[in-house]
Amino acid sequence: MNTRIQVEHPVTEMVTGIDLIKEQLKIAAGQPLSITQDDVVIRGHAIECRINAEDPKTFIPSPGKITRFHPAGGLGIRWDSHIYADYTVPPHYDSMIGKLICYGENRDIAIARARNALNELVIDGIKTNTELHKIILADENFQNGGTNIHYLEKKLGL
Repeated sequence: MNTRIQVEHPVTEMVTGIDLIKEQLKIAAGQPLSITQDDVVIRGHAIECRINAEDPKTFIPSPGKITRFHPAGGLGIRWDSHIYADYTVPPHYDSMIGKLICYGENRDIAIARARNALNELVIDGIKTNTELHKIILADENFQNGGTNIHYLEKKLGL
């Protein structure tokens, strides 16, 4: 058992409809799970874009004040974050400032929704890796699936 909830948990939640955090809190309180393994059914496809306060080319963190913010939304879109306009991203912590999770009935729909959501997302005043996500989602190799852990370094020529 992995006792930690990783940053990818919203992807699992989107494709199963099960609130993993709620279930983990129940276990911590000594209550039983409200589901069985047979209740876990995967439907559709979900993609998560971790939005970082960093330069999309150098990956150097970009702390500072967010001057304008508009989250993406709509059907199949989930935005998990703590940021807001006038929030100051500190330099002392992980640079992730939000998670954009996009669901679709299949991979193509999830990718299309992710691309639209990234175009809708506005975070001004600092650099973010939003443009890098757009490049990746537009890549034919990524769209076709089957990428591996070396995909990004090859894509960026590293």
